[in-house]
Amino acid sequence: MSKFKLLFFISLLFVNISYALAEPYVDKELLERIGEEYKVFAKKRFFFQQKTFDSLKDSSDFEKLDAVNKFYNDVRYSSDQNTYGMSDYWATPYEFLGRDRGDCEDYVIAKYFALQYLGMDMKKLFFFYVKSTKFKEAHMVLAYYEKPSAMPLILDNNNFKVLAADKRKDLQPIYRLQAGQVEKISTGKKVKSEKVGRQWDQLIKNIERKKI
Repeated sequence: MSKFKLLFFISLLFVNISYALAEPYVDKELLERIGEEYKVFAKKRFFFQQKTFDSLKDSSDFEKLDAVNKFYNDVRYSSDQNTYGMSDYWATPYEFLGRDRGDCEDYVIAKYFALQYLGMDMKKLFFFYVKSTKFKEAHMVLAYYEKPSAMPLILDNNNFKVLAADKRKDLQPIYRLQAGQVEKISTGKKVKSEKVGRQWDQLIKNIERKKI
């Protein structure tokens, strides 16, 4: 065997070992459950999700934000009442993509945990409760701070572009949330919210038990 061929096969072996060691976002067992529950097109969505994530591993923060925002914004909007028969429910990323529908906080949750999987510093990400002046209703978006003092970038299911908050005149921020902790934007002070705390704790439990 020539030196070139030897190096080629060694490089292939290294690539295969590296790939095998990489943990998929959705493991094989969960993927089979998703296929049984939501059928073949749902499995294809999860395959495409993994392919998208694999292509982003070495990308910049902005490239990850942009791709993740676009990927999940292809999911159809549906109210919690229509999807789950409840007025307010925080779906796991598996329920959201499996059913291929959800409301604003479901997009935020899916994007947040996808970015965590992609190695994003989670201290930079916040859930934002806002008022949408365009739709005249309460809304939730995901915000990214490159630095604590920086103008945040907004990931929104109503907009495929990741824009700085000062470019989103249609959004009036009210609260920001991180890991169940709520902060009022106008005062910068923490606000106690047992409801949000319960919703966050239940979401984490549902993700840990891989609820679909």
